[in-house]
Amino acid sequence: MRGESGPLQVSTGTAEKRKATEFHDRLKAERWEQGKLGAKPRRTWEEAVLKFLDESAHKRTHDRDKSILRWLDSVLGGKYLDEIDRTLIDQIKATRAKIATQSTANRYLAVIRTVLRKACYEWEWVDRVPKVSLFREKDGRIRSLTPDEFSKLLSELPPHLADMALFSVATGLRQANVSQLEWSEINLELLHAVIPSEKYKNGKAHPVPLNEAAVEVLKRKVGEHPTHVFTFRGKPVTQVSTKAWREALIRAGIDNFRWHDLRHTFATWHRQAGTPTHELQRLGGWKTLSMVERYAHVAPEGLQVAASRLDNALRGTLWLRLKQRETDHDSLFTNEESGGS
Repeated sequence: MRGESGPLQVSTGTAEKRKATEFHDRLKAERWEQGKLGAKPRRTWEEAVLKFLDESAHKRTHDRDKSILRWLDSVLGGKYLDEIDRTLIDQIKATRAKIATQSTANRYLAVIRTVLRKACYEWEWVDRVPKVSLFREKDGRIRSLTPDEFSKLLSELPPHLADMALFSVATGLRQANVSQLEWSEINLELLHAVIPSEKYKNGKAHPVPLNEAAVEVLKRKVGEHPTHVFTFRGKPVTQVSTKAWREALIRAGIDNFRWHDLRHTFATWHRQAGTPTHELQRLGGWKTLSMVERYAHVAPEGLQVAASRLDNALRGTLWLRLKQRETDHDSLFTNEESGGS
C-alpha cells in the first residue's frame, strides 16, 4: 500500500478485502491530515510504553513497572491512546482489585496514569487524557517493638543479622539501603552517611547522621569487606527475611513482625523521645509530613511541652477569673445578710 507521504508498511489484520480497503483508506486519510493539516499522528499504547520504559530505565522501580506493563498489554495492547477512556480504565481497576488487593490495583493504575500523563503533558502526543481514580487506601500498618522486645530479638539473631537490625533501628534506613550500604557512602570522621539518589526510594540523596549505636556497628564491620558494609561469609547480604530471622522471632516470642517494622520501631522510639515531626521527617527521609504524622498517636505526651506554653499567658487570666468569682461570692453573701433587694 502507498499513502500520501510514502509507503505504508502496516498489516491490515484481516483477510477480508472490504475491511482491508477500509483500513487502507483510514490510514491514507490520517497520513493526509498529518501532512497537509499538521494533525498529530495517532500514537498507540505500545509506542507510549516503549518511550516510557526508555526514559525510566534508571528508576529503582523499573523492573516492577515492566512486570505491570506486561499484564496491561493484554488489555491495552493494540489500542490508540485516544481510545483509552475512563470506562476502560475502570474495568482494569475492577479486574485488578478482584485478582489481588486494592493496594496492588493502585500500583497498576498509577503506572497507567503516569504513561498517559507523559503522553499528554510531556510528549504532546494527545490533547487530553482520562482521569485515573485510585482506590482510597487505609493508613499503613504500624508495628513496632519495645526496647525489651528488641533486645531479646538481637540476642536470638545471628551476628550479621543482629548488626543489620541494630543499624536499621539506629538510622531508620530501609532494608535495601542497609543491605546495599557501601563504605564509599560513609564518613566515620564526620559521623555521616549519604544514600545516593539512585538507591533511595524518593529519588533524592538521603543524608544520614550517625548516632553512637550506628557508629559502633560500623566500627565492628571495618575491614570485613572492601566495598560493602554488611556481609555474610565474605559476600554482601542480599536476603534478611530468612529462616534464621523467622526462627529468631519465634525464640524471642515476637509475632506479626516484619523486617520493615524495624523502621516503624525507629520512628516510634523517636516520637516517644520527643523528636518533632519535621525533624523525624528529615531523619527518616519521608517525602511528606503526612507520612510521619501517623506516628503522632504513639506519644501524645510529646505535645505536653507545647500545650504548656500557654500556661504563663493563661495563669494571669485564671487568677483574675478566680478573684472575680470571690468578689461575686462575697457580694452575694453580703446581700443575703442585709435582706437583698
